[in-house]
Amino acid sequence: MKKFNIRKVLDGLTAVSSSSSSASPQTGNKENDIIQETLQSEHFQLCKTVRHGFPYQPSAMAFDPVQKILAIGTQSGALRLFGRAGVECYCQHESGSAVIQLQFLINEGALVSVLADDSVHLWNLRQKIPAVLHSLKFSRERITFCHLPFQSKWLYIGTERGNIHIVNVESFTLSGYVIMWNKAIELSSKTHPGPVVHISDNPMDEGKLLIGFECGFVVLWDLKSKKADYRYTYDEAIHSVAWHHEGKQFVCSHSDGTLTTWNVRSPAKPAQIITPHGKQPKDGKKPEPCKPILKVEYKTARAGEAFMILSGGLSYDTVGRRACLTVMHGKSTAVLEMDYPIVDFLALCETPYPNDFQEPYAVVVLLEKDLVVIDLAQPGYPSFESPYPLSIHESPVTCCEYFADCPTELIPALYSVGSRQKRQGYSKKEWPISGGNWGQGAQSYPEIIITGHADGSVKFWDASALMLQVLYKLKTVKVFEKARNKEEKPSTDIVEEDPFAIQSLSWCPESRVLCVAGVSAHVLVYWFSKQEITTEEVQLLEVRMQPELNEVDSPDAGGEQASAVSTPGASSSPQTSDPQKHPSTSSNNSSDGLRDNVPCLRVRNTPLKQSPGYQVELVIQLVWVSGEPPQQITSLAVNSAYGLVAFGNSNGLAVVDYLQKTLLINVGTAELYGSSDPHQRQPRSPRKARQPSGGLCDVNDGSLGSEDRCKSPTSGSGSPCHSDDESKQKFLERGFLHNLVMNCKAKMSRKFSMAADQKQEDARDNSFSRSRSSSVTSIDKESREVISSLHFCDCLSRKSEVAAVTSLWVGTSLGTMLAISLNVPSTPEQRMQQTVGISFCGSVVRLKGGIQRMALLDSTGSLQPPAYEGWYDPNAPEEEKEKTRKRRPASPPSTQENQDSHYAVICSEKQAKVVALPSQNCVFEHNITENSFVLRADVVVMPAGICIACFCANGHIMTLSLPSLRPLLDVNYLPLTDMRIARTFCFSNQGQALYLTSPTEIQRLTYSQETCDNLQEMLGELFTPVETPEAPNRGFFKGLFGGGAQSLDREDLFGELAAGKASRSLAQHIPGPGSMEGMKGAASGVVGELARARIALDERGQKLGELEERTAAMMASADSFSKHAHDVMLKYKDKKWYQL
Repeated sequence: MKKFNIRKVLDGLTAVSSSSSSASPQTGNKENDIIQETLQSEHFQLCKTVRHGFPYQPSAMAFDPVQKILAIGTQSGALRLFGRAGVECYCQHESGSAVIQLQFLINEGALVSVLADDSVHLWNLRQKIPAVLHSLKFSRERITFCHLPFQSKWLYIGTERGNIHIVNVESFTLSGYVIMWNKAIELSSKTHPGPVVHISDNPMDEGKLLIGFECGFVVLWDLKSKKADYRYTYDEAIHSVAWHHEGKQFVCSHSDGTLTTWNVRSPAKPAQIITPHGKQPKDGKKPEPCKPILKVEYKTARAGEAFMILSGGLSYDTVGRRACLTVMHGKSTAVLEMDYPIVDFLALCETPYPNDFQEPYAVVVLLEKDLVVIDLAQPGYPSFESPYPLSIHESPVTCCEYFADCPTELIPALYSVGSRQKRQGYSKKEWPISGGNWGQGAQSYPEIIITGHADGSVKFWDASALMLQVLYKLKTVKVFEKARNKEEKPSTDIVEEDPFAIQSLSWCPESRVLCVAGVSAHVLVYWFSKQEITTEEVQLLEVRMQPELNEVDSPDAGGEQASAVSTPGASSSPQTSDPQKHPSTSSNNSSDGLRDNVPCLRVRNTPLKQSPGYQVELVIQLVWVSGEPPQQITSLAVNSAYGLVAFGNSNGLAVVDYLQKTLLINVGTAELYGSSDPHQRQPRSPRKARQPSGGLCDVNDGSLGSEDRCKSPTSGSGSPCHSDDESKQKFLERGFLHNLVMNCKAKMSRKFSMAADQKQEDARDNSFSRSRSSSVTSIDKESREVISSLHFCDCLSRKSEVAAVTSLWVGTSLGTMLAISLNVPSTPEQRMQQTVGISFCGSVVRLKGGIQRMALLDSTGSLQPPAYEGWYDPNAPEEEKEKTRKRRPASPPSTQENQDSHYAVICSEKQAKVVALPSQNCVFEHNITENSFVLRADVVVMPAGICIACFCANGHIMTLSLPSLRPLLDVNYLPLTDMRIARTFCFSNQGQALYLTSPTEIQRLTYSQETCDNLQEMLGELFTPVETPEAPNRGFFKGLFGGGAQSLDREDLFGELAAGKASRSLAQHIPGPGSMEGMKGAASGVVGELARARIALDERGQKLGELEERTAAMMASADSFSKHAHDVMLKYKDKKWYQL
């Protein structure tokens, strides 16, 4: 056999952790030399593509009224920018500090961000991936507020000490002009006014700056004379200030729930004091204080009354009332309740000029977990329907799957049934945030993402072309009876909160058959139909899975499903059972009072109306066995061609015929081996208390009661004060840790401890190694073999077989792959009448670590997908069914004796193997990692071939060629992984992958070089050339008598010649990577020179374009002036001076 040359295939890849163990070909198989592999290392490159979902923990917001772009900053330093539907952008500050304020350079394609670490950054939005041009880091003062006037290059920055500094946003340098707090306040004042909470210039006079201090002190500062014109004092602290557009009045919101209106020239007392939500006493006394009004906006309209919009200010006696936005329009007041606390809001106006009638038409309300846009122009203030995928976290995501390059007719079919689920009552106007342009991507294949949620819902998303749009939502909870109160809650629940949560799912895109497994040890099989039906009785099949061989008493003869076990290696006719039409409604106890044969959830026994879309076909429930709760399902697989669904857990394996509604196999893991079991198993007492699957308790703590052992994945310690975030976090940890137990080796220990407080929980969420800590006592308790992976295929499972047969491959947590032959009747008539035959083939191969993924290759090295049946509507007439109902077999060709015709690909937590069939010789083997373990592995189809994609617990993403298992890619992508990412990470075809980067956001990435090369074209553009609206006309008399807006030459005041240089120790200027200085420092060689030249040409082209536009405007203005002058000359040409 020709030796495999590892040097040629590495192609310069660095030898990181996994590459120390090379792929080693095994002797004895010459046929594999013929397989030509087309994938090389140059086909792979890892990069992030796009982030979807609601920004996690938002903290600031800004809007560009000309470009119509919305920016949202978060507490983790992230920036999310939104335009029209499909135009989204994500970028991150390097420091990771919270964003406290955002300011657009309106219609300039730039954004200023202020962080909690006292740094200010200028972002360039004129490129598809925004970059920082400049940064300024303050070292001696804390930044509290900033203000950038429209069409100004000077940024005002207020600090905690009460001072105001001025920054030139073009050069990002400090001006020597400083407004000191002790000069702003009255000399007689003995106390510090506190931090600056507001800065704004007078709309009609740019030379007057209004400064608000936290203590309630407001100053109107004259920038030219460098002194205070007026000072306004109020007893309550100030939260925000808003101007009337004429510049004669302003409104302040205070901490006692009051609004004070001040006339600029009357600083002695407020012109008006109102408490919008305060109760007015009859005796004329001061209203009772209310909660602080956190923000107020004062917007005028040319026709009609002005709008005053505010958040907060509710009465203290409104306990438990949700956050509200109050809209005061004339004499009417509307209180709009929100689902979550309000972070910020902005009124969207027709004009960007502050000295004109604002004409507000909408309000953008940023909530802690949602974004709401309210239409101010329609009665009742309806909200706009959001085009963004911001509802991913509507219920916490518990699992997700990614399907790239799926059938083209799927997305239209799901959209047609999902469009009927849309809510009504939205505003009929178009979404007001409409900036940017879509990308021109070459990626044309359809992509679908499926997410499972804690409330039992399943969402289908269209993820094509880097966009995300919800297609259809399935509610699995409709199948079950919901307890109306705690008293009605069945005592058989193994989880107290979110008992319907989705744990895993298996979907066949071609047949549209969906199989869902939940945390209450239940499996649901769904068919897709375009017709509405009413199911009189939901089909139920209860399965009794023995916890372990000889571990519990055998069930009574009249009990539910007994194990249907056949002798390994021999064909069998397994025991079948008719499905139950009505679920039991009361506990069935055994003779000694222990729960027995009782499911965890009650299936509804009333008719179920099922809308077009996914309709339940069968409900499978695991039941309690002699006081032992059913173990949660750890692996799931469905096959439409065979009509079978297989699932396994720590107790064993079950296979159900969902066409005949019967149980085919129900065996313990040890019985799959038969007499060739390589493991030593100790029988245990049938009454021995064990850790049930419903909790995340310490396995060493034997003092827990039954209530403590059966906690929900989201309920934590059972305390009623836990928040939704805590519940969500605990569910994610719990579900993933359960899978870790499933995939461990016998000698690998697991020790779980429930955190008592949120700090411990967060630390544990970010420290992946703690969940795998060693414990001597936990080795014995968690060394049971778990079914970790299942795969249906047509192959040669025995060495003596010549023709391929239907098989089920079973992977276990101890690294064993076993095979089961299935004799499926060939014709549809026989399929519904005859029983599927079962034959156990025993072990095929063993690996280190738990089995993660299995796949089948044909003799040419191509991926052999499982057989499937084409989709047909189960509720259609029989004639239409027969036209579309065709099985699509994927059987490999038969083989001659002593000749291998196809190959099994098996990937475990530690290594990957390629085994030739039917000889069962290992032809290639590769040790993926020694110091870590694989969390997710998938066999994926790339444009140039197939490979194995792996994601390890140490953050490495790797790809291995098939069948030779050559390392093609190894990137340390996530150095600090957490439970959520590990739980939701999944690969798909065409080099696509995704994971849940936060509880509310999905991060998509690609490991395909082709996609990385085309990424710039596929991304949308944020900045589009738009002409700035004309400034409001001052009018003849206002211009004559000085009543209009007064301009200010800020350069004369703040420039270095007039104001001098600022102190160097106050702030440090840092060139950003997006600036020319940053690029010169980062780039080198020809590529860097080309990039700099391209940017320089772009900037020069933009400046030339602007110059050309200005020249044309000046020429048009000159022509107009010349014409008017000539007309005036002709009019007065022949008149005397006294006739003028």
